[in-house]
Amino acid sequence: MRRFSRLLVALLTALLCQNAAAQYPSRPIRLLVGFPPGGGPDIVARLLAPKLAEALGQPVVVENRVGSTGTIAGEAVAKSPADGHALLVGQDGLFVINPHLYKQMPIDPLKDLVPVTSLVSNGFFLAINPSVPARDFAEFIEYARRADPPLQYGSGGNGSQHHLTMERLKARAGIKMVHVPYKGGAPATTATVAGEVAVMMSGTSTAPQIKAGRLRALAFTGPQRSRVLPEVPTIAEFYPDFVMVQWYGLFAPTGTPEAALARLRAEVNKALVLPDIRDKLTNAGGGEPWITTPEEFAVEIRDEYAKYAKLVKDVGAKVD
Repeated sequence: MRRFSRLLVALLTALLCQNAAAQYPSRPIRLLVGFPPGGGPDIVARLLAPKLAEALGQPVVVENRVGSTGTIAGEAVAKSPADGHALLVGQDGLFVINPHLYKQMPIDPLKDLVPVTSLVSNGFFLAINPSVPARDFAEFIEYARRADPPLQYGSGGNGSQHHLTMERLKARAGIKMVHVPYKGGAPATTATVAGEVAVMMSGTSTAPQIKAGRLRALAFTGPQRSRVLPEVPTIAEFYPDFVMVQWYGLFAPTGTPEAALARLRAEVNKALVLPDIRDKLTNAGGGEPWITTPEEFAVEIRDEYAKYAKLVKDVGAKVD
């Protein structure tokens, strides 16, 4: 009798989950982005929104909630009803860097937000101003070692991935450079093109400046060469343990029903393998679709959290 009761409960639970999945979504979905229009997360959100709207049968609206390197948008989603109708296209920094930089945050992103699925992964180019007399990565490292005074490098801000990635390279290569933080990756790129600083870790969105000769790319931080500039070697070809990437993922408020998460995950993964999405990501900045299982995504977040905890501590980066 008890066995029959357990089977009955399991059957009813499965039916309820199927019914919840069939009813989701019941109204328009909001995709919140913590960065300005035109930035990487915004581009990904606006590419996915029409595909999801078509698949789910409800409008999908992108909202930009800019500020605190993604925290404002993350807080808005975390405090929304946990029903899958408010979602975050979140950058990794919110989850694996910000908790180590800020003394206080309005939310605990690892507890208050649940991963739905991974979206896109990408690396950085080590890019120099053309006036720097180095034609390749090895020449640059040697030039930087001998530079007196030390070279200055730009970043998107204290504690940004541009900053932390360059600091890791400095430690790995045994070179000294002076950090000059800017208010975002775009101003740092402008400064490098103008020669205010000699070098930076730039996103692949700088490929047009590189192709036009305004910047010179010497190496790429991803696990393999970028499809945007395949002639540029990876840093891992010189230092096998050196891989630094940025990624975006889709997140929901903790407590969102698994049925809704599963449907979202399935539809997003279908969209990411479409040729037009892949081509548009490449044209918009070289991002690569990054499809994982929930378990693989959870492991990546945990490993990156530990990696950046050590890196932020070693660098001494802080944001008040």
